[in-house]
Amino acid sequence: MVIQLEEILNSLSDMGEIMNEIGIHFDIESLEIKIEELQERMQEVDFWQDADNAQKISSEEKLFEDRIEKYNSLKDRIEDAKDLAEMAFGEDDVSAQKDILKEVNDIKSEMEKFQIEILLSGKYDKNNAIMNLHVGVGGTDAQDWTQMLFRMYTKWIEKKGYGAEIVDSLPADDAGIKSVTLKVTGEFAYGYLKAEKGIHRLVRISPFNANGKRQTSFASVEVLPELTKNQDIFIRPEDIKVDTYRSSGAGGQHVNKTESAIRITHIPTGIIVQCQNERSQHHNKEQALRMLKAKLVELKERLHKEKIEDLAGELKDMGWGSQIRSYVFHPYNLVKDHRTGMETSNINSVMDGEIDEFINAYLKQEAK
Repeated sequence: MVIQLEEILNSLSDMGEIMNEIGIHFDIESLEIKIEELQERMQEVDFWQDADNAQKISSEEKLFEDRIEKYNSLKDRIEDAKDLAEMAFGEDDVSAQKDILKEVNDIKSEMEKFQIEILLSGKYDKNNAIMNLHVGVGGTDAQDWTQMLFRMYTKWIEKKGYGAEIVDSLPADDAGIKSVTLKVTGEFAYGYLKAEKGIHRLVRISPFNANGKRQTSFASVEVLPELTKNQDIFIRPEDIKVDTYRSSGAGGQHVNKTESAIRITHIPTGIIVQCQNERSQHHNKEQALRMLKAKLVELKERLHKEKIEDLAGELKDMGWGSQIRSYVFHPYNLVKDHRTGMETSNINSVMDGEIDEFINAYLKQEAK
C-alpha cells in the first residue's frame, strides 16, 4: 500500500478537530481554574488535619492534572506528527514514512481511549469493581452460559491489564456454574464494567439436548463499585446478621474442614452477601462487608436516598427483566446490544473478551 502525505495530513487534521471538540466538552479553562483552587487549599496550614478529606482533594487535583497533561500531550503529538510527516515525505524516506504511519495510528488509539476516560467522571467510576454473575432461566444451558460469560470477562480483564480475584463461587453439579463473584482491580474498572450490568441472553443449539433443539438461556451480571477509604460508610451492627458456614468446592483441607465462609444479611433491605475464598473467617468477613457496603451505596444512589438508614423493604433485583444484550449462535451469528443498537457478527471475538465496542457505545450514549 502506497502511503500518501495528503491522506496522513488529512487524518491528523481530523484528529486535531476532534481534540478541539474534546477541549470544549472538557472545558479546559474551567478545569485549570479548579486545579488552582484545589492547589491553594492544599497549601493551607491545617490542610492535613482532616486526612480523609485531604486525600480526597489531592486525588481530585491529580486526576484533573493528569487529564489536562494527556490532553496537551495528544495535541502536541498531532502537531509534531504533521511536521515529521512533511519532512519524511519531502526527503522520500520510506522508513520514516512507516514510522509516521505507526505514530498516527498510536495517536488515534490513545485519543479514542482518552475520549472514553473523559466520559468516566462518575463518583465511583475510577474505583475497583465487584462483579457478580448469576445463573438465570435455562437449566443446565444457563449454568454453562454463566461460565461462558465468566470466561469472556476474564479474557477482557486480562486484555485491560486489570487484576481479578474470585471472592465467592458456586459450581453447578452437572455443568457450568451457578454463580461467581469477582473483584476486579484497576483504574476505571467500575466505570467500564457498569456498562455490563443487566441480563445477558444466549440463543444456540443446546449441547445438553439429545434432540439438538435450539435453547434460550439467561444469566444476570451485577456490577458494584468497591468503595475507597474516604467513601466508606457506617452500617449499624444491629442492622446485620452474620452467619458462618463451611466453604464448598476446591480449596484443600483448610477450606473443607473449617467454618471460615461468611454470610451477611442486611436486615432492613434483605440484601445477602457471602464470601468463602479467603483463607480466614476474619478476611472473609471483611470482604463480605465491603461487598455489602457497595450494594447499599449502589441502592442508595439508585433510589436517591440521603442516608443508608433510610433504606428499607425487600430489595428487587433491577437486572431481571432488563435484558441488555443477546448472543445468537444459531441460526446465525450475532451479538446485539439492545440499549445502543451496537451489533457484530464476530461472536467468537466477543466471547474472547473483545467487548470494548459495546462498552464504549454505552458510555457515549449515557453521556448524551
